[in-house]
Amino acid sequence: MSPEFSRRKVLATGVAVAGTAALIGPLSQPASAAERSQVKAKAKPTVVLVHGGFADASCWNGVIERLQRAGYPTMAPANPLRSVPTDAAYLASVLQSIGGPVVLVGHSYGGAVITNAAAGLANVKALVYVAAFVPDVGEQLGVLINKYPGSIIQAGTRPVPYPGPDGTTGTDLYLGADAFHDAFCADLPASTTRLMQATQRPFSANCFTDPTAAAAWHTIPSWGLVAGADQAIPPALERFFYQRAGARDVVEVPGASHVAMISHPRVTARLIEDAAKAIS
Repeated sequence: MSPEFSRRKVLATGVAVAGTAALIGPLSQPASAAERSQVKAKAKPTVVLVHGGFADASCWNGVIERLQRAGYPTMAPANPLRSVPTDAAYLASVLQSIGGPVVLVGHSYGGAVITNAAAGLANVKALVYVAAFVPDVGEQLGVLINKYPGSIIQAGTRPVPYPGPDGTTGTDLYLGADAFHDAFCADLPASTTRLMQATQRPFSANCFTDPTAAAAWHTIPSWGLVAGADQAIPPALERFFYQRAGARDVVEVPGASHVAMISHPRVTARLIEDAAKAIS
């Protein structure tokens, strides 16, 4: 009941002005410490979404729209895609700048980055892997991807040398138009995949050979999404990763390509929300 409504009601019934002041006075007082504490306790965790190779943060747009409508603070930082240790250190600095709990989400190579970056960070409360790598300490993605048959991503890459700041030469990996569609996003319209292929962000070949230095899933609860028709990371490998990590819940999306968060944003957002609610 607003103070103005209270005042009109009291005057209409002939109650004294003093009584009116007594009635509306407490309503205008600031919230108590207990009330402020309750509001703070209900604050939702920040969701941080990390993309993988050949992509950028826009791949999370459909998921972000749904999470924001549900009241979740969201952030989708640019993954540098230079090397596992470089990218993990950068992401860790972003995570350390966030106050309050974090639900950390990784797609594809981004799964390896969050696995390394979240280790030892007390504010990261949940890990969500979307068609992602979930390596253990010492493992290399280039070895893991051959654990099960079905990936056509490496055969479709085109190496392009680039100069490093220290004078060395690195190798960036690109996907041609046909390989991009077939291996990466076969369940999306051709007009969309052409745009994605033209604007792809290449990632360094180092990312396939860098050993994992830390595995946050050993201490942080995880959730996983299997893309049922993934031809980049075989679905069998995704299932293996999530089972080994002891994922609390695994959702499988039949027919989904590697970019399940684009073709199935509602399912992806729901899994992230489930993780957020579980740690709240």
